Amino acid sequence: MDLALAPETLARWQFGITTVYHFLFVPLTISLAALVAGLQTAWVRTEKEKYLKATKFWGKLFLINIAMGVVTGILQEFQFGMNWSDYSRFVGDIFGAPLAFEALIAFFFESTFIGLWIFGWDRLPKRIHLATIWMVSIGTILSAYFILAANSWMQHPVGYRFNEERGRAELTDFVAVLTQNTAVAQMFHTMTAAFLVGGAFMAGIAAYHLARKKHVPVMKTSLRLGLVTIVVSGLLTAVSGDTLGKIMYEQQPMKMAAAEALWDGEAPAPFSVFAYGDVDEGHNKVAIEIPGLLSFLAHNDFSSFVPGINDVNENLQEKYGPGDYRPNIPVAYWGFRWMIGFGMASFAIGLLGLWLTRKRFLLPPAMRVGEDEVPHLVLFRNKALSTRLTKWYWLLLLWTMLFPLIANSWGWIFTEMGRQPWVVYGVLKTEAAVSPNVSQGEVITSMSVYTLLYAVLAFIEVKLIAKYAKAGPPELTESDLNPPTKIGGDDRDADRPMAFSY
Repeated sequence: MDLALAPETLARWQFGITTVYHFLFVPLTISLAALVAGLQTAWVRTEKEKYLKATKFWGKLFLINIAMGVVTGILQEFQFGMNWSDYSRFVGDIFGAPLAFEALIAFFFESTFIGLWIFGWDRLPKRIHLATIWMVSIGTILSAYFILAANSWMQHPVGYRFNEERGRAELTDFVAVLTQNTAVAQMFHTMTAAFLVGGAFMAGIAAYHLARKKHVPVMKTSLRLGLVTIVVSGLLTAVSGDTLGKIMYEQQPMKMAAAEALWDGEAPAPFSVFAYGDVDEGHNKVAIEIPGLLSFLAHNDFSSFVPGINDVNENLQEKYGPGDYRPNIPVAYWGFRWMIGFGMASFAIGLLGLWLTRKRFLLPPAMRVGEDEVPHLVLFRNKALSTRLTKWYWLLLLWTMLFPLIANSWGWIFTEMGRQPWVVYGVLKTEAAVSPNVSQGEVITSMSVYTLLYAVLAFIEVKLIAKYAKAGPPELTESDLNPPTKIGGDDRDADRPMAFSY
């Protein structure tokens, strides 16, 4: 059977399509929950209307996003039993534990407090209501942690034993699964990358409104928060990525050698800026490199030895038997660069935005504006950008909304495809994990249906986000500005037991 149409390949395509699509919502959900909680905290502390308007505006976009994320996420676990039954049978005892914690603790916890936050505006005192959105934020982070712990076990299996009689892996140390360095580093990197997504999303939409001179106080606040989030999370993403990379050099040297197209081990090893090679022959034809930098990135030593693809492949053949243990080299190499490139571009644009919109005390009096005025984009002390360049920067920020999403998607493609041919590294190969009784036609049918369904959901999501993002912050009502002082509402709501529905 043609490998391109083998059930294993088709099952991987289906899981890849649905997973990448689902992960477009995950980082935005995680970051928006915390950013909305921060804005509501600012309102509770200062009682400034701009913070309340911002809370309601970004909160609505957060709810649209999380609803779509839940719908698309349910399918992920369903696929384990559908196309990957042998995988589920082999690792179910281990993989099921963090997934159960994610569902029973994190997801239900998160869902409960989302309900309280949605329906509690007219029924809860504002400090208690504020606590509910912070609980939602904590729930999203817990949910992500349990999922990432499960994925990290696939990257670096620990805390288990192999039951030869039953032919499956069995959990022996759940704490080790949750706390191993792979899980902690991956969690740190994923969280910082998630806030890069949220910061760019907030800055992009704020830039759209500021370019139109609409909702200026709210959008100036949102822009500043978004830009600060981009810069801080961008720096932390680089630090966490470096930490995770060093761990991967120890645990999955093939993945990292493929990421650099390093065919033969070197000491010192160069960092590849650009490479074009022959995968079959196992060497590069064209290579632009920075000497010694890869050794430093791998081991904090500019002269250390870094094994190459050919070296690692030979070692794995000796350990696990004959076979080709190389991943798809071009995907690993370019996926790694797309991830870093779009992430760094987001950071650079955010840093430029912080300088252009810097605080009043860094500007000469002629460049300062009032609370209700769109800020000048001041490049030098006495020189603002022209009208045309200002328009282009607002447009650039709008497009920057996509950059971290692209970086996140390629990061996960690199993470998962760089591990191949293993589904559980060093333990279970991908070809042994698929459902044995699912035919080629069945996988093609389900993949086509899910892809079409997800396209429809994508259209709905974009339409909803665009509609409410363009509408801007809502007008505040008297009840918004004067929330109840006790649980259940004040006496004025005694004849309105469902006040939130009016």
